[in-house]
Amino acid sequence: MATKPRKSRELALEIFRTDSGVLRTKEATEAGIHPRTLYALRDEGVIERISRGVYRLAELGPLGNPDLFTITTRVPNGVLCLISALSFHQLTTQVPHQVWIALRRGAEPPRVKFPPTRVLWFSGRAFSEGIQRHEIDGREINVYGAEKTLADCFKYRNKIGLNVAIEGLKLYRQAGKIRVDDLVHFSEVCRVRTVMGPYLEAIL
Repeated sequence: MATKPRKSRELALEIFRTDSGVLRTKEATEAGIHPRTLYALRDEGVIERISRGVYRLAELGPLGNPDLFTITTRVPNGVLCLISALSFHQLTTQVPHQVWIALRRGAEPPRVKFPPTRVLWFSGRAFSEGIQRHEIDGREINVYGAEKTLADCFKYRNKIGLNVAIEGLKLYRQAGKIRVDDLVHFSEVCRVRTVMGPYLEAIL
């Protein structure tokens, strides 16, 4: 009988390692990890609690961006947007004090107390187009591409400030990889072509 806990522990670690070392409690139990085994691994320091209901193998080392990692794990259907996406693409001098994520209109609101999170509700093509997959701390995240993010910033200029959108466009130009067709396309998707047009002409 003494070998059963050891086998359960080894199985749990194997499950964690095949899923980037991170699991939510629901995912762990559905994969066959008994809650008792999960909490025992936590108490032993083999896994660490990243946030409520999210655990990660301690052997993976410290997180490079714990806030983004936590949010994208807790809200897997969300997409980093606006200030958070600008920061990800290095298109802002703003320091994000909260994680900005977009959810499809009608989705269940996330229950996240920490880190501070700002949720926006997008619909149709404004939500589904321009999503890219990037890896952060060994886990894939959803983030809007640079061109879609810039269009979003002009659309939500009253929330983040027109100066932030203009700065993002200037930094985008300085980066040297200008995709004018994509900028125009996403300005149409976000219905801000008239607003963005003069800035595109002046800056690009």
